[in-house]
Amino acid sequence: MKVELLGSFIDALSMQETENKIAELIERGGGHHVVTLNPEYLYRAQFEPGLLDLVNSADLVTPDGEGIVWACRVALRPVPERVTGIDIMLRLSRRASEEGWRVFLLGASPGVAEDAARGLEQRFPGLQVAGTYHGYFKDDEEEEVLETIKKACPHIIFAALGAPRQENWINRYLEQLNCLAMGVGGSFDVLAGKVPRAPFWIQRVKVEWLYRMVQEPSRCKRVAVLPRFAWLVLKNYRLKT
Repeated sequence: MKVELLGSFIDALSMQETENKIAELIERGGGHHVVTLNPEYLYRAQFEPGLLDLVNSADLVTPDGEGIVWACRVALRPVPERVTGIDIMLRLSRRASEEGWRVFLLGASPGVAEDAARGLEQRFPGLQVAGTYHGYFKDDEEEEVLETIKKACPHIIFAALGAPRQENWINRYLEQLNCLAMGVGGSFDVLAGKVPRAPFWIQRVKVEWLYRMVQEPSRCKRVAVLPRFAWLVLKNYRLKT
């Protein structure tokens, strides 16, 4: 079941249901796009309709973060729980190690994808990392990136190019890549040990965004979007008369 929030359609699935749905898409074969939707992207999409089109053309859209979960609750269109890019990536990596799926890591600074791949292989013995490529490639290098991925023949591409670049890139090349592709934002930096993830208790009290801002002050500009997003949600779903 999908719920509508500010013009985007989000799959109202639990983490386990999301994993199972993605597994079905992989087994079906062909190109599939999974969007992990966060408040910053959805707020920006209100002013750039093309971004909403990307979301609504995806095969699966997850509520990435407590901000989206809260907004759905305010809109009286609740979703079961947050399904973040890094969490579903870890679940799919475990599943891939069991099912024999090959994964490709695309994005982040040079060397980070390789470190993240090694971390995943240690965590999930048997995982086949078909290849990696950094995210700092230029326009004239895109053909090389595509050929590298095609030769690797992955079942899953995890794209850590940042939103909305990763969504645009996947949408542009999905037909050629012919596999499942999902944007995972800054997940590689966490998996590579470059950026610590918030302790579980901080995640439980729903202030992981604050922890990440303290760890990465450069995120302050992005976090500043959250009050504007909250106001937009309240204005659209609670303050209308």
